[in-house]
Amino acid sequence: MTLDPQVKALLDGMAEADGPAMSDMTPAEARAMYVALKDPIDVPIGKVEDMVAPGPGGDIPVRLYTPVAAGGGALSAIVFFHGGGWVIGDLDTHDALCRTLANESGCKVVAVDYRLAPEHHCPAAVDDCYAAVEWVEKNGSSLGIDVNGIGVAGDSAGGNLAAVVCQLAKQRKGPAIHHQLLIYPVTDTKTDTTTYQSFGEGFFLEKATMQWFIDHYAGSDFDRADPAIAPLRAEDLSGLPPAYVITAGHDVLKAEGAAYADALKAAGVEVTYIDYPEMIHGFFNLMGMVEASRPAVAAAAVAAGKTLA
Repeated sequence: MTLDPQVKALLDGMAEADGPAMSDMTPAEARAMYVALKDPIDVPIGKVEDMVAPGPGGDIPVRLYTPVAAGGGALSAIVFFHGGGWVIGDLDTHDALCRTLANESGCKVVAVDYRLAPEHHCPAAVDDCYAAVEWVEKNGSSLGIDVNGIGVAGDSAGGNLAAVVCQLAKQRKGPAIHHQLLIYPVTDTKTDTTTYQSFGEGFFLEKATMQWFIDHYAGSDFDRADPAIAPLRAEDLSGLPPAYVITAGHDVLKAEGAAYADALKAAGVEVTYIDYPEMIHGFFNLMGMVEASRPAVAAAAVAAGKTLA
């Protein structure tokens, strides 16, 4: 399958610019570059509130989005974990995406600014994300949230965190999570799949960058086969929330995203799996540059809203 023309133009421009590889940068340099690349699209929203939630390592910054068309009653909520390989990204890099998810789903969105690696290795990010969902459930009434309609979502490493939090919530018997939106998620730490071989260079997220992310997040001590970092390795996936899993056709992570969708299905979980063959990793954050990304984001948001209603 060929690339979307706007995606191809974007990749051609990046190749021509010939900038430094992220895997050759320091985390601070990579973070600054990622902020500079954030989606330029302007998305009106009903209300945005910056707050903090208590976490195991201190206060966790969170951002609460209320959709444009919100009425007076409590709304379902999507707790969102941003991508960026557990090393880069923040509330601002995914602001346009969170606004769109809120507006299209009709849900409130709570974006979580979890602790990043390498300053904080796995499972610090997991602990923060889990604590944020607990906080949303506990404080739902004061936030205008229907606590019987809480879901999680995330892109890339954020999709990894969403999957892991669902597994933890099942093990710990709470909080109650009713939907998981996994957008081209990292589900394993292996970098030898067929799609790593096919798309390891020249398709935005490169194999070397992914290895750099994993090394920073896992550090030298964490077991890279632990489901807390590799949710695909979990022994029992039954009883998890309904899942909407998205992959991009030209993405190193496609094979493991599809494998996780298959594993969930095999365990009896309700799964919607959609591959966008003309897309690359990160296309949900390219709404301002790639027109075809917009209906994909809208479809995912609408599906989440229906499940959580």
